[in-house]
Amino acid sequence: MGGGLRLAALFVPAQCWQRSVGTTGERGVARSTFIALAALAIGVPALVVAQDTPTYLPDGSLDMTQILPPAPVKGDPRYEADRRIFKATRHWLGTPRGDMATRDVRTGGPAMAEAFSCSLGIKLDPAMAPKTMKLIAIGGATANAQSRASKDFFKRLRPYQIDKGKTCQAPGELAGSYDYPSGHTTWGWTWAIILANLAPDRATPILQRGRAYGESRVVCGVHNYSAIEAGRVTASATYAAELGQPEFQADLAAARAELTALRASPAAPKPEKCAAEANLVALHIL
Repeated sequence: MGGGLRLAALFVPAQCWQRSVGTTGERGVARSTFIALAALAIGVPALVVAQDTPTYLPDGSLDMTQILPPAPVKGDPRYEADRRIFKATRHWLGTPRGDMATRDVRTGGPAMAEAFSCSLGIKLDPAMAPKTMKLIAIGGATANAQSRASKDFFKRLRPYQIDKGKTCQAPGELAGSYDYPSGHTTWGWTWAIILANLAPDRATPILQRGRAYGESRVVCGVHNYSAIEAGRVTASATYAAELGQPEFQADLAAARAELTALRASPAAPKPEKCAAEANLVALHIL
């Protein structure tokens, strides 16, 4: 587990680590922030989260295995629906929507910031928004803990393990990780609901992009559609539980002030890029 965090640390600005100098309390806060940003840098779903990775919820306070509907099994209509959707969506690979799904495989902070920049209406630079990135990183780690526990509980196979079909991600990269719920979708929807809260006037395009990010896993062929739905529920339920936590409330307020200031004099993403992305997001993949 520690190896993952050390790898992530290579991508975190040195000043984040330097802030650990100070009192014991200050060092603890700085360490939590550093670990959170390290998780963000590598991408929370790709990270084997260490025990000291900060989360917003106390252990045992939320159990998604009791909230999510059971994963589909043979004989369940949802199981056959998942199979039909997998087969019916293989044609997207090799198209611009398939290319978008391939880009959406990336989960690191810079890639996610780029993915949501058009919907947010500004060119989001993680280095310029540390408070926003901290909020998303810890929120993502909190939701990811729920996602991992549910994956290990339901042990649902991925679609390419049930039926033959092309994927946009090498199956070997997903070895040992189950299908239900989708960790990528949980991560992407966490980004979407947090950014929509911070920029409510942009909620519609942000949440549209969050939906499309999850659907990219279906286009890619590495998740069943039921896992996408479960990922969104996991992120939403975790967020709802976090709203009652004082630390989350404080970080949310700090991120809102930071992002409001950034949006006052924004660097705009390229209009042609955003127009092309909007056309892809608007596609119905089923």
